[in-house]
Amino acid sequence: MFSELMPLLAERTVLITVARDSGTTIRATVVPKRTSESENAALSTPLSFVGTPEELDCEFAKELAAYVDTHRQLGSTLAQAKATMEAAAKAAQEEAKRKADEKRKAKPSASAPAPVATTETSSTVSPNPAPETASNLFGEAPAEPPQSQQQQQGGLRL
Repeated sequence: MFSELMPLLAERTVLITVARDSGTTIRATVVPKRTSESENAALSTPLSFVGTPEELDCEFAKELAAYVDTHRQLGSTLAQAKATMEAAAKAAQEEAKRKADEKRKAKPSASAPAPVATTETSSTVSPNPAPETASNLFGEAPAEPPQSQQQQQGGLRL
């Protein structure tokens, strides 16, 4: 019986209680303790056998070995599931971070050309709709360009 418990005892403490159930039967209960508070409760599910002393002598060790094997498989499966979920969560976080970085990079580059385009457009548009060679009201050509056009040639208009 104890050699069947050794794989389980390597990982955790196991409590065994034996009590008389009736005049001819015994109840033997095996309870694996949790290794931590965050451990899944399924790994501390107790196993209880009820039978005559002869039945327990014949069957208890075999049933205990099957229980220990199932317990270890469950622990392994839970560990694999936890590792898979953690990897998936990490991948999702990295993907979200990558998308956020792409959006951040896209916003400044998309807004940068807009002011350049408006600056070029405003510098090519003349605020004075009258051409430089236009004549004045009496048909004479002006002697010099209007003041606003002279200032515009310098790049800034005051």
